[in-house]
Amino acid sequence: MSVIELRNICKTYQMGKIEVKAVDRASFSIEKGDFAAISGPSGSGKSTLLNIIGLIDTPTNGTLFLNGTDVYKDFDFSITSKISSKLDKKLTLLRHQNIGFIFQTFNLIPVLNVWENIELPLKLGKLPPEQTMRKSQEKEWISYLIETAGLTNWKTHKPFELSGGQRQRVAIARALVTKAPVILADEPTANLDSKNGDQILDLMKKLNTDLGTTFIFSTHDAKIVSMSNHVIKIKDGQVL
Repeated sequence: MSVIELRNICKTYQMGKIEVKAVDRASFSIEKGDFAAISGPSGSGKSTLLNIIGLIDTPTNGTLFLNGTDVYKDFDFSITSKISSKLDKKLTLLRHQNIGFIFQTFNLIPVLNVWENIELPLKLGKLPPEQTMRKSQEKEWISYLIETAGLTNWKTHKPFELSGGQRQRVAIARALVTKAPVILADEPTANLDSKNGDQILDLMKKLNTDLGTTFIFSTHDAKIVSMSNHVIKIKDGQVL
């Protein structure tokens, strides 16, 4: 079953008088449980493509399905220059219920400790029934993620008290806490040394195997590409 499907997705930016195609007619699908990499050199469009999948960027045109939902159905790209408030609410809900994000800069809340940072997405909006948990279940789930990520002794620590590798582990646990079916990771090892990078990749692969969570990476890291069961190669905005 496809959790993500793109059909002729384009993203164009206007740079003065020049039109730049960051993504050009991209079409592919991601299956449930994939450990997938969008791979290409810097400037190839892979991060833009990941942001479109994550409903952060709106495509210039094309069709995007998320868990069978046609995200931009009835949205006329040709005459609409701004996202309507109705569509914005739809995108926000779809994003919260279906997608977890792992950023290379971690994006943790400085005043919250490890537990609170991981718990935060559970407080941000309503989740579908299959992802909704009672308070006791939420605590068990957060404890499981903290233990699996090797953070048991750090759960009351603030981000500034953690190493880069530990912060990334918190970010991974936070991305998983809503039980979102898709996790997006933009160059998740870019700011880590090779040892911590390898440990982070091993952790994500373990969670992919144990939980069946779909991971999609934007990367030019050969290690991530070699570990992926599905690789989408992109160059100059086009899927090769």
